[in-house]
Amino acid sequence: MSVPKLSLSENSEDALAKTRAEVVVVGTVEGADGVELAAGAEAVDAAFDGTLTDVLATLGATGKAEEVVKVPALGRIPAGIVLAVGLGKADDITPERVRRAAGVSGRQLAGRKRALTTLSELDLQAAVEGTVLGSYSFTTYKSEPGDAPVAAVEVAAPSEGTTRAHKATVKAAMAIAEAVIVARDLVNTPPNDLFPASFADRAKELAGAGGLEFEVLDEKALKRKGFGGILGVGGGSSRQPRLLRVAYRGSKAKKKVALVGKGITFDTGGISLKPAAGMDSMTSDMAGAAAVLASVVLAAKLKYPLEVVAHIPLAENMPSGTAYRPGDVLTMYGGKTVEVLNTDAEGRLILADAITRACEEAPDYLIETSTLTGAQVVALGERTAGVMGSDDFRDRVAEIAQATGENGWPMPLPEELRSGLDSKLADIANVSGQRWGGMLVAGIFLREFVADGLPWAHIDIAGPSYNSGAPWGYTAKGGSGVPVRTIAAVLADIADNG
Repeated sequence: MSVPKLSLSENSEDALAKTRAEVVVVGTVEGADGVELAAGAEAVDAAFDGTLTDVLATLGATGKAEEVVKVPALGRIPAGIVLAVGLGKADDITPERVRRAAGVSGRQLAGRKRALTTLSELDLQAAVEGTVLGSYSFTTYKSEPGDAPVAAVEVAAPSEGTTRAHKATVKAAMAIAEAVIVARDLVNTPPNDLFPASFADRAKELAGAGGLEFEVLDEKALKRKGFGGILGVGGGSSRQPRLLRVAYRGSKAKKKVALVGKGITFDTGGISLKPAAGMDSMTSDMAGAAAVLASVVLAAKLKYPLEVVAHIPLAENMPSGTAYRPGDVLTMYGGKTVEVLNTDAEGRLILADAITRACEEAPDYLIETSTLTGAQVVALGERTAGVMGSDDFRDRVAEIAQATGENGWPMPLPEELRSGLDSKLADIANVSGQRWGGMLVAGIFLREFVADGLPWAHIDIAGPSYNSGAPWGYTAKGGSGVPVRTIAAVLADIADNG
């Protein structure tokens, strides 16, 4: 993992005078009469004799969100360049706007040894998270990786000076950003190197480093214990499936939270083969597994007063002579039977096994996340996750997701859609014959395996987990790490409020 080394200045007034940075980052906003400087840029503006806004306006700056304008310092400050990043209209500045602006600056700082950011005056946590995440690049497989991320970033102290609380905020923000990067790295690793057994190896390393409990069930143990969903999906691959359990037990734990994440390390669709176009992105079909693994490691690092247990089913969905078929009936863990009508609806099958296993431990809450349905992207686009589950907890998770900037949206589980999953052979079918409401139908399927009365939430991240376009804000091309920050915030909320 390559992340910038961060340091927090002791005094905001001295930060600029003492800096050894090559670049100083300031924020700009769209004012009524043109570009304006955001809070935190006062010392830089003073060094320009109060003319920095005029210089920026001359260079075409408007202050619109994520705009970048570079100004040569010409000896006015120790750094050589002032990097002005837009935040949009002054009345619309939120932590997420700060996080995105910081992300843009992080990307612009590639190749630099040291920078100073003043965006911390607007929101310290958002500035740190955005800078670190925006600096991210995955170059493991490039023979010429290009410019390295900025090596070090000085964070200007808020105007009241550095306090113990500020230092704690920076430490937590760094831990959260690093957890997101763990998930990104896993998603971005190609499937010839990341498959069920190798994912398990990485998880074991992370668990060991964090002092977590770790258990892995191989194909023999899965068969012995009756995990028919995981075995069915993984049976077509030479790389056999796994089920991981990674647990953190905080001191004086107030609640137990189960995390479940879909780990299809590559999805061809199986016998119900996907079209070739775009299949390469199915390397990201284990983004849910990556997120919950990163989240339980983060819970330990931040020492939440909780018990957090991640259950991670892993399989590769391949067509072969041993693959499961449309028309098969699988006996799931716990005894429920499922008629397979489409082998490309495989994620819900491995999740059902893992959810049933998680519920055996009597958690107080269950959070499951997965790249489950293309219907999520159709309904909500590529940046908004669909959140389903028990009403109160679903709404709580969705609200927190919105506050973190990961944009979860609450979705219903209409009872009339359940009949579409009726099977002529088994207890339930894995898909409905109806065209509409595919995301909701998947949620209804998963509900069948959740213990009665358990507050639970299913977060469908089919779109938000992977950015196939150009970088934006603090989101790089490839794995996004969604919804690690949401899960972290939900865990913190449970720790505080039960």
